[in-house]
Amino acid sequence: LQAMRKTVVDGSNTSGFQRTSLVSIDGVLQTETGPVGIDVLCLEEDSARKLDTVSTGDGEQVIYNLDRLGLPLIEIATAPDVQSPEHAKETSMALGRCLRQTRKVRRGLGSIRQDLNVSLACGDRVEIKGCQDLSWIPRIIRLEMSRQLHFYRLANELRAQTSSPPLPPDRRSDDASLEAEVAQTVAAHLPLTLENVSESFSSCDSKMVQSGLNSGSIMLALPLPGLAGKFGVKSADKEGAQLPRLGRELAGAAKLAGVKGVFHSDELPAYGIESEHVDAVRNHLSLDVNDGFVLCLAPSWQAELALESVLSRARMAWHRIPQEVRNVVVKKGAPEDGTTSPMRPLPGGARMYPETDVPVYPLGSERWQETLENLPMTDDERQERISQYEVSNDQASQLLARELDDVYVQYASQLPHKGWASVVLENDTADPELCANVMAVKEAGLITRESMNEIIEHFNGKLPNSEQIAAYGEAHGFKPADEGDLGAIIQAIVAERADFVRERGMGAMGPLMGVVMQAVGAADGKVVSALLREAIQNLSE
Repeated sequence: LQAMRKTVVDGSNTSGFQRTSLVSIDGVLQTETGPVGIDVLCLEEDSARKLDTVSTGDGEQVIYNLDRLGLPLIEIATAPDVQSPEHAKETSMALGRCLRQTRKVRRGLGSIRQDLNVSLACGDRVEIKGCQDLSWIPRIIRLEMSRQLHFYRLANELRAQTSSPPLPPDRRSDDASLEAEVAQTVAAHLPLTLENVSESFSSCDSKMVQSGLNSGSIMLALPLPGLAGKFGVKSADKEGAQLPRLGRELAGAAKLAGVKGVFHSDELPAYGIESEHVDAVRNHLSLDVNDGFVLCLAPSWQAELALESVLSRARMAWHRIPQEVRNVVVKKGAPEDGTTSPMRPLPGGARMYPETDVPVYPLGSERWQETLENLPMTDDERQERISQYEVSNDQASQLLARELDDVYVQYASQLPHKGWASVVLENDTADPELCANVMAVKEAGLITRESMNEIIEHFNGKLPNSEQIAAYGEAHGFKPADEGDLGAIIQAIVAERADFVRERGMGAMGPLMGVVMQAVGAADGKVVSALLREAIQNLSE
């Protein structure tokens, strides 16, 4: 294994780099839709968790939690063989099943992080992070496809306005020199011009605006000639997801500078900003009806950074979407609607270089042979194994789904199959050896079935012997009643209610079962049921 360093510049790794080791390449994952190649499998270290961002007079401060820094992770990258959004979900589920077969991975939401790489011919590659729930994968991918198609169409609309040649439908047909010429044209068309228009909002009744101005912020404006009507206004599709629009992309670019957002001319008047304030800004900037603008309310240095970022993203609207890493927009711990926001540019291959402090770790033929001889069981093999035991279909399914089949098989040869399956499923967090010992004491007739879970809970974290378990059961009234005494008690109860039994027949079982259990206290429910059934049948005859 060759360790590599991957440059990290956002502060999430205290060393400034992340260690990554390439383990294998050129694998294949079988799915129902078709095979999916596995390009690489890497072992890497986790980064620090971002907790908060705080604005200070010296700029933005990011607060990280180091609790997971350096934890080992496995990164698996698939080849571009996924055929549809639904196939992406299917592939993720198949990969998850493959990992769980090892019985060495965490379960639950967030234990496996999925990064989605989406690329259209008319767009470009975008990496989407933050997709933890597999059910959201198809929707997130479809929305990204829609976003890329929208901005391809918008780019050609804007190119027509500036008499630039249209973008080809496939990016592989792009002409780099031609795109450079278009970039020069756009830079001249959209120059960096920032104007302080705070005076235009002196009479604004918006609490947000007045609070910002009173705290020392300024209202900075960026004119964007020819973009009136191109920013778009908030609208949603039939599933409630926001439709793609340039204004949202510009706001996302501004937020990377630490501001909470920006105002653009297509959505104004709104937010307490009236028509008179919009007109005042237009007059200040000498704009006509075809020109748009973006406003940012923030400290001077931050507003300038935000609007410079906005201008850069606005100029990109004449080209294909930028290659970038995006985050799923999350609200209350779940995706808001499946849309995404920009996070950072997509890194290139130069980001990784050889690790100088960690020697190469050789994997010899003996280690490889040992690995091949100890591969984990497949789902089919586990299903075949569990079918050899006398358990119900529901018990078998639960044991496999909850990854308890290994625990079950370890002790099943010594215990009743169905009863042991019930104990394992009801006490899945307890020590399996403790559960097996308690059940063995029950099978010896020293405690009741109903008391087992309580006894297991009492001894959780300990490993008592059979005598200690039996003694605890007897001391707490969990020892089964003597069968002879039990039979006499049941006969007396049935005789006392003979008329009720003759009237109801076997329908008296349910009501009398409760009466008997209350009278005998600790007793095995199965034994009580059998004796009561016999007593009712004898009386009925």
